[in-house]
Amino acid sequence: MEKPNTIAWRNRLHNTIYESNTTAGRAFDVALLVLIISSIIVVMLDSIKEYHQRYGNLFYILEWIFTGLFTLEYLLRLISIKSPLKYVFSFFGLIDLLAIIPSYLSILFTGAQSLLVLRALRLLRVFRIFKLTHFLTEMEFLKAALFTSLKKITIFMLVVLTLVIILGSVMYLVENGENGFISIPDSIYWAIVTITTVGYGDIAPVTPTGKFIASVMMFIGYGIIAVPTGIITTEMANAARLRKHGHETCPGCGREGHDKNAVYCKYCGTLL
Repeated sequence: MEKPNTIAWRNRLHNTIYESNTTAGRAFDVALLVLIISSIIVVMLDSIKEYHQRYGNLFYILEWIFTGLFTLEYLLRLISIKSPLKYVFSFFGLIDLLAIIPSYLSILFTGAQSLLVLRALRLLRVFRIFKLTHFLTEMEFLKAALFTSLKKITIFMLVVLTLVIILGSVMYLVENGENGFISIPDSIYWAIVTITTVGYGDIAPVTPTGKFIASVMMFIGYGIIAVPTGIITTEMANAARLRKHGHETCPGCGREGHDKNAVYCKYCGTLL
């Protein structure tokens, strides 16, 4: 059984680390944000060859200082919470772990420190720190709209995938395996680049038939871009309407507009 002094110490530590409505907690969270932003800037600057040659040793030291501080913070979070495993497997717990793992992986794998930019995910804490929870509500609204449109978009993307495979194979035959169309996979790559209107230009048809097919694909590409946007926009409009007027449809009279916690239809009394 823990001593009262130990319990009091853990409670103070918990209030500082997890609670942002206290002076100490707010100061801790703001300092944490500053450290996160600083560490991201260091990683980005270190990727610039000129700065790496000139300040490489300094950046290396700073990266390990940040890693040490974040590791200490992670351990303190585990110590100060009653259910450490719950935190470890939580959304923010996994992000906090990803923020420190790349530094230790860099000991075994060269270049792994570049993954330290994953620390940018920790900036999501700004919503909690500055009481921006209403933004999280809107995020849930967007997630719901994306989830409901996922099936339609998946089917549409399968159709597009089938289309680029067929047209890529046709272009391979039309161009006789030349002009960059040296294989069916390369031709499919060209079809994807063309139909998405990206158009790198590294592969281009030369024959009249190939140019005609490419022109058709370019027109199709504009329609392909519009379809997913239209699907998501429709689902967002439906989600907004349901959130405003209620989401339950009465099985008896088919009318909507019920409260979210409604049990019976307010029009005919049928069980919802």
